[in-house]
Amino acid sequence: MLSVFSDERYMQEALKQAELAYEEDEVPVGAVVVCQNKIIAKAYNQTEKLHDVTAHAEMIAITAAANYLGGKYLRDCTLYVTLEPCSMCAGALYWSQISKIVYGARDTKRGFSLHDKSLLHPKTEVVQGVEEEACGTLLKKFFLKLR
Repeated sequence: MLSVFSDERYMQEALKQAELAYEEDEVPVGAVVVCQNKIIAKAYNQTEKLHDVTAHAEMIAITAAANYLGGKYLRDCTLYVTLEPCSMCAGALYWSQISKIVYGARDTKRGFSLHDKSLLHPKTEVVQGVEEEACGTLLKKFFLKLR
């Protein structure tokens, strides 16, 4: 039984968002932002729907969380995202000063970890591989469907 406040539990919520993206023929990436054990933002990729290359799940979640909090900084917040953020999203997360990033599947082609760690704020903690298999399976299923 998972704790209500565990990384795995919040990642499962991010996976639900990724499934919404999958159903809309978007690359299935989902994200949630948690502050004080409460989900304050939910998002999924919407680049096709919005015709906007910046409409990644993380970017939408950052905006929604900042609006919820009434400020631009996400200190004391954690982002749960099903795929390792790209360098664009890592840059936005840097400027948001988010406290922690937890991601599922690695992005071996465009993930921020392929670059210098300074893409993230020095105080940001990173946890990788949470629900990695489930996150990776959904992505593989999506790309197999395209072929």
